[in-house]
Amino acid sequence: MYKFFLKPILFCFNPETAHNLLFSFLSFLRHIPFARAIIRAIYKRKSPKLEKEVFGIKFPNPVGLAGGLDKNGEYYNDMANFGFGFVEIGSLTPKPQDGNPKPRCFRVPADKAIINRFGINNKGVKNAVEHLKKVRPEVIVAANISKNTSSINEDAAKDYEHAFGLLYDFVDMFVVNVSCPNVVGLTSLQDISFLSDIVDRLLDLRMYYDTYRPILLKVSPDLSKEQLDDIIDYCLRSGIDGIVAGNTTRSREGLTIDQAKIEKIGNGGMSGAPVHKKNVELVRYINTKSEGKLPIIGVGGIMSGADAQDMIDAGASLVEIYSGFIYEGPALVKKIIKHFEKNQANQTNQA
Repeated sequence: MYKFFLKPILFCFNPETAHNLLFSFLSFLRHIPFARAIIRAIYKRKSPKLEKEVFGIKFPNPVGLAGGLDKNGEYYNDMANFGFGFVEIGSLTPKPQDGNPKPRCFRVPADKAIINRFGINNKGVKNAVEHLKKVRPEVIVAANISKNTSSINEDAAKDYEHAFGLLYDFVDMFVVNVSCPNVVGLTSLQDISFLSDIVDRLLDLRMYYDTYRPILLKVSPDLSKEQLDDIIDYCLRSGIDGIVAGNTTRSREGLTIDQAKIEKIGNGGMSGAPVHKKNVELVRYINTKSEGKLPIIGVGGIMSGADAQDMIDAGASLVEIYSGFIYEGPALVKKIIKHFEKNQANQTNQA
């Protein structure tokens, strides 16, 4: 239904308008009797054999929705109807912010890629908290948190602390986003001097709560090996719970469209099929360097069950999709789960 009916309609509009139309449609479906049950019957697949415990949380399946789609934390239950094992909301900042000027999102259908420079536009963490209070999550929710663009890097830790504290009682885990390439200076927070200040404060703050919430770090695929080594070493020493690898890339490697078209799009982080190989290698490097001691969520360019399996084989414990959801539709979640089931059965038979 999506690929042959809804997608052609949505792709007639610019990506941001299409995004808003899609979520308006999901809001509309909330008021249609049995719509939720029908969606679940079509897309959701229970798979007890794929249940796994990571970060101390039991996931019903290892396929999650990456941050950036449910920017404001208002559609986690709607997305759960499509069969996701967990949903990452955000990025969320302490104060609302508009992000960068439009146009700021571009499709490259020939390469199943998306280039965006949104700049973490969102309604702010308080809006998300109000919605989480009002609508109880029926799925594991990870909150992706970041700093406001207006905050200088020297004060960034205060922004993360503020968002962390407000959200703590309403989500299941946190993703610390210091790797978005579309906010000036944000990727500099991956330098250990800034990073350790941010994460150490969150780890200290967590000690004051009765309930344990895992804290993960979202890293960029554009980091050098030296930068990655420093981050991996810090993560192992600090006690952070895991890594999300990776984010969008500034690179345009893998695009087959004319260079003139690439230049016309301009700056922005690229996601989708062209980043898959790069992010799989990022997962593999982190897993090897940490000797498997850091649980990893692999994200980037997953368009099929085989792509998701690449991430697992490289060392990821869980996977997330974003661009794949846009290009392949919600059926991709079930396809990945079926692929995992088949692979698991083959391994059992071989044993």
